[in-house]
Amino acid sequence: MFFSSLLTGSLISISASSWMGMWMGLEINLLSIIPLMNSNKNLFSSEASLKYFVTQTLASTILLFSIVIMSNNIFMVNQIKSNLLLIFSSALLTKIGAAPFHFWFPEIVEGLSWFNCMILFTWQKVAPMIIMMYNIEFSEFSLFTVISSMLISGVMGLNQTSIRKILTYSSINHIGWMISTMIAMETIWLYYFLIYTVISLNIIMIFSILNIFYLKQLFISMNNNFIMKFFFVFNFLSLGGLPPFMGFFPKWMTVQNLVESNFLLLSLMMVILTLTTLFFYLRVMFSTLVMNMMEINYLIDSKFNQFWTLVSNFVSIFGFLICTLLFNFF
Repeated sequence: MFFSSLLTGSLISISASSWMGMWMGLEINLLSIIPLMNSNKNLFSSEASLKYFVTQTLASTILLFSIVIMSNNIFMVNQIKSNLLLIFSSALLTKIGAAPFHFWFPEIVEGLSWFNCMILFTWQKVAPMIIMMYNIEFSEFSLFTVISSMLISGVMGLNQTSIRKILTYSSINHIGWMISTMIAMETIWLYYFLIYTVISLNIIMIFSILNIFYLKQLFISMNNNFIMKFFFVFNFLSLGGLPPFMGFFPKWMTVQNLVESNFLLLSLMMVILTLTTLFFYLRVMFSTLVMNMMEINYLIDSKFNQFWTLVSNFVSIFGFLICTLLFNFF
């Protein structure tokens, strides 16, 4: 019930014809995810859900404040309007966890199950990002958000041992890319988001099946499961955006459109800063491939899970061929 109302809240927000309807959709979405976050099996879930509620409520209050003022002042001076749009964008960026409004994001993810992490990394970004798309314009603020998201995620992700935190900083990096796709071309945002969702789903599915949360567990669990190790490495390379994999496709399109729109310096900085995140992806992968720890493995083997993992990973890894064909066809 709560999951369906979570989806409904986002859809109401996206399809609303008024600002108030949009705000109500976001609130339904927020109130639905709080019960989903609570779990008897996880001691930190209550703390995480409370932190998430406080942060999102603050962002919603700022959002409502900017909407009310913009609605009352129809004949506004351009300077006041741009300042209000800045407040409006800041509230939405806080909701999705983009830098420099990201401080709540790693702390909350650390206390959640993999299922909730998946919702937070993917579906919870849909409504705020589409609302941002209605008002996005190239400014110093949007440029600052893109660069700071990539810089902070690259630096902060280097010294992490928790896989949830590594994926969180990876998510912040991808938020930077997604905001830049809105500036370049809105259609690319949809491609980027769908491909990022597929790759994240595959990685989180592997971690959920193997019950992995930290790097040491990763070395232990991957020892006797060559197929899982193979898919894990390929999906991480895809998440980093290396050319043979599907994750490269949206980044290629984004850089191409930014260069065509004459944002040469921005695209150069984005590519350079993304290499930092690729570095800690590679570090995790190499250590997984090289290290061999013989300890007790608490893995529950499931044929059903393994079959669907194989299918979804096959789509993710070889999807680049399909994407390139579609790109040339259309």
